Amino acid sequence: MTLSIRNQLPGTVTEVHPGEVMATVKVRLDGGPHLTAAITLEAVEQLALAPGTAVRALVKSTEVSLATQRVEGLSIRNQLPGSIARLVTGEAMASVKISLAAGELTAVITKDAVGDLGLFVGSDVVALIKATEVSLATA
Repeated sequence: MTLSIRNQLPGTVTEVHPGEVMATVKVRLDGGPHLTAAITLEAVEQLALAPGTAVRALVKSTEVSLATQRVEGLSIRNQLPGSIARLVTGEAMASVKISLAAGELTAVITKDAVGDLGLFVGSDVVALIKATEVSLATA
């Protein structure tokens, strides 16, 4: 299957915490950092997720926010440090390719945000991703 989702990060499930309807799944991305996904319990069962399961974490580029440093006091579980490898700015929006320890991640943000944050190729950023915006696929 081919998907339009650019961000497909390989990793391995390390923990599954089931609830009544949803579960949180911790994934150690290839390259080191952890990512948390909040998915339905039904999806956990259908994918047979358990520690050791190889997965791909899928995140739409429009669901990745950027900060210039780690943010405290925030409910967003996933904060991945990296640096900007490519920056393409259009009239209203910008595509930002971030080099992470786990590979590359693309964020689509407004042109105004690029200016307000002072972003440029080589600048350090932290990619912010809500756990509910992370989907998982088995390898």
